[in-house]
Amino acid sequence: MVLGLVWALGLHRHLSLEALAAQREALAALVTARPVLAALMYVAAYIGVVAFSLPGGAVMTLSGGLLFGAFIGAGLAVLGATIGAAVLFLLARSAFAPLVAGRAEGLLGPLRAGLARDGFFYLLSLRLVPVFPFWLLNLAPALLGMAFAPYLAATFLGIIPGTLVFAGIGAGLDEVFLSGGVPDLGVIFSPGVLLPLLGLASLSLFGVWFRRRSSH
Repeated sequence: MVLGLVWALGLHRHLSLEALAAQREALAALVTARPVLAALMYVAAYIGVVAFSLPGGAVMTLSGGLLFGAFIGAGLAVLGATIGAAVLFLLARSAFAPLVAGRAEGLLGPLRAGLARDGFFYLLSLRLVPVFPFWLLNLAPALLGMAFAPYLAATFLGIIPGTLVFAGIGAGLDEVFLSGGVPDLGVIFSPGVLLPLLGLASLSLFGVWFRRRSSH
């Protein structure tokens, strides 16, 4: 319902690279004048985007890098995304469960067995490599009965590498916008970025294998 309202009102257009380019000077002025308030507003906005599964998570991370620098921006983005994912997880376990379950039910099949057997390590590997949509990986563990603590830990750890990549791209957006260019978000799928992420995901899957071997 919230997502439909966002699209109906055209609010999704404010979570775009075009909107970010148009508003970057005003946003930068706010950060300069009120840095703490700006950081709190950014985190709150990120929580809302993730908690309501709104489009624009990548743009939010890019804007964090643009406004606060690569490392601070990445830290704020990880904080906002993790809290937002936690809120969505808890909503999915609450009275809102039938509503959110309807959205994800048809996509739960490929994740059901892995999350049931190896919750933390399996979710961690999926967070590290962006194969499934972020909102689905927020909902599926809740709907499939994963415990909250390992879900939160896997979410926090798993989103850090990718967030650092996007925040790093965001930190250089000023030059891109001034030159009239468009940032290349496909860089995350380049070998120099994707192979390390795959390596990290493989380490988490090694944890799955080791745990199973130890249990036998």
